[in-house]
Amino acid sequence: MGRVLRVLIADDRSRSRSGLRAILAMCPDLEVVGEATDGQESVALAATIHPDVVLMDMRMPVMDGETAIREINRLFPRIRVIALSLYREYEERALAAGAEAFLLKGCSAETLFAAMHGGAM
Repeated sequence: MGRVLRVLIADDRSRSRSGLRAILAMCPDLEVVGEATDGQESVALAATIHPDVVLMDMRMPVMDGETAIREINRLFPRIRVIALSLYREYEERALAAGAEAFLLKGCSAETLFAAMHGGAM
């Protein structure tokens, strides 16, 4: 087993966060180190907990995912951000903002793990 990836989950819906947490628990080299309920909180947590990967919902209050992706990339270029949404229409905006990957919510665990480990989808 390689290095454990530290993961920050950013989603305004508690059900989505708990679902992601449960999926990530299946992979021994992933550790959830924080959860944010909006984009602004995700940027602040990135500064304090220094995750390797942020799973970023695109639609959140206070600061949306697109803006948060831009801020995290600007402030913390070593943190990888993977955008998540129920809607494919956010893909182009997420990638333009600097997300490493865009995944639809509900994708397979294998697809999520591959993206988090830098694999092609």
